[in-house]
Amino acid sequence: MPALHVVCRSPQESQALTQCLTRAGEGDVVLLSENGVYAALVDSVASAPIRAESPQRVVYVLMPDCEARGILAEEILPGVAAVDYDGFVDLAVRFPIIHCWS
Repeated sequence: MPALHVVCRSPQESQALTQCLTRAGEGDVVLLSENGVYAALVDSVASAPIRAESPQRVVYVLMPDCEARGILAEEILPGVAAVDYDGFVDLAVRFPIIHCWS
């Protein structure tokens, strides 16, 4: 059964994203929230792994968390889908299995 993987730590402070991407299965989606949104930046150390995920699974970024950190939509990697809080709830409903990575 597909799962939602929520990554809330930045790639500079944790290996959460790397561990998540290693373990995420086919049909799973990844949501970057809290400090995890820094991984979605075009110039992030995590930009290569995020780009590599694009053909395999959808990566989302929580825009209210980006905005709280001064990250603009145009600074987000192409292919990363932006969601608001309602979108986060929709993902949580669509994927009853949720793994939090911190």
